[in-house]
Amino acid sequence: MKYDFVAIGDITSDAFIRLKDASVSCDINREHCKICLSFGDKVPYESVTVVPAVGNSPNAAVSAARLGLKTALVTNIGADEQGKECLAALAKEGIATEYVKAHQDRKTNYHYVLWYEDDRTILIKHENYVYALPEMEPPGWIYLSSLSENAASFHDEIEKYLNANKQVNLAFQPGTFQMKLGVKRLAGIYARTKVFICNKEEAERILSLPPSDIKVLLRGIRALGPEIAVITDGPLGAYVYEDEKMWKMPIYPDPKPPFERTGAGDAFSSTLIVALALSLPITDALRWAPVNSMSVVQEIGAQAGLLTREKLEGFLRNAPANYKPELI
Repeated sequence: MKYDFVAIGDITSDAFIRLKDASVSCDINREHCKICLSFGDKVPYESVTVVPAVGNSPNAAVSAARLGLKTALVTNIGADEQGKECLAALAKEGIATEYVKAHQDRKTNYHYVLWYEDDRTILIKHENYVYALPEMEPPGWIYLSSLSENAASFHDEIEKYLNANKQVNLAFQPGTFQMKLGVKRLAGIYARTKVFICNKEEAERILSLPPSDIKVLLRGIRALGPEIAVITDGPLGAYVYEDEKMWKMPIYPDPKPPFERTGAGDAFSSTLIVALALSLPITDALRWAPVNSMSVVQEIGAQAGLLTREKLEGFLRNAPANYKPELI
């Protein structure tokens, strides 16, 4: 089977624990915030919602499938009930699971999300899987995102596959460990990347820079090898550097205050790539991406708010006149 979109990355189930008795403390610039709970006490919570089959790459796969692409996921699960739930959730979305490997001696990743007001802190634990790239027909796009710390050599395998299949486009949205590995270790991945996507703080971390002008960051990311650099900056919008042009795109207006912010970045990144996979120009892709981000933050978790193409295009038809990319 030849797929339009193959996502590669870790999968997990998220248990959203809705807190009501907590506080948040930040520095004077509203940065470096910490969530605070009473130590040694019984802390009440409002609810728990378990969402299976999530993670940067699974979220991207769901986004692509709902927008109409023939989609598959390369990931690892345990041979347990959580793994079965993940497979069922993927199948329900129409995502091919032939590249999902179940390990008899491992558990499926399970994370706890401390949800307070409209944001979250995630307690994570990655299982120690043996990573291997399955044999597959070269897809139109590979979407590479978050993998665990023992997946360093797996990137070499992916790089080898990409270099042997030059027709495959790579979208790279690095996770925490991939940023920790550094640009030198992943130089071959950066060089092979068609579209690179991260947020402003991540770009500064990747480039080892202090808070910097967005144009400096865009040029820095492009210098690492990607053809197209995309940097998001929360409510300030997103920025793109393609060829010799830089664009700024505003956010799509929220219909009401965000309910829960998990997955907004994944929704933006994956929707942008889907639009490019459908042969839309970058200016149209930039209009698509914020719509899915807006929708996702109105629901619990990273997938419930992801839109079909019909619904996304409906939002575009009703967009305000100033909802368009501008050259910077």
